[in-house]
Amino acid sequence: MAKASVNREASLHDETSCSASACESDPELEALVRDIIARVADKWTMLVLEALEERGRLRFTRLGEVIGGVSQKMLTKTVRQMEADGLISRTVFPVVPPRVEYELTELGRSLGAAFCGVWIWAERHREAIAKARQAFRERASSD
Repeated sequence: MAKASVNREASLHDETSCSASACESDPELEALVRDIIARVADKWTMLVLEALEERGRLRFTRLGEVIGGVSQKMLTKTVRQMEADGLISRTVFPVVPPRVEYELTELGRSLGAAFCGVWIWAERHREAIAKARQAFRERASSD
């Protein structure tokens, strides 16, 4: 394994290690972490993060097209919550009809970077997960 890769993994481990005692000793931090997980761990928030990270600033309609399968109501709810949390910025242009564009803030980019660790983990463990799922299906079908 290359030295840069080892350093990146060590850095990732340091940044993503979570001490149970840290949360236990700070109830405000625990409440904040639970609130953040509840808000961002949903499908639509993750897809908005991904779309804006990959494509930059997008109009509302285009954002919905890029994500696919999201209702206008759910997309509206998602981007409003993300804006309230400081993850995206919303720009309204004074034209008729109004043009609205969204883009990630630095805070939103940093959240996207944090979730990059999930991709790395999934890549590293994809075979083990596939084997575990297959074994589970085999056990379930024999019951």
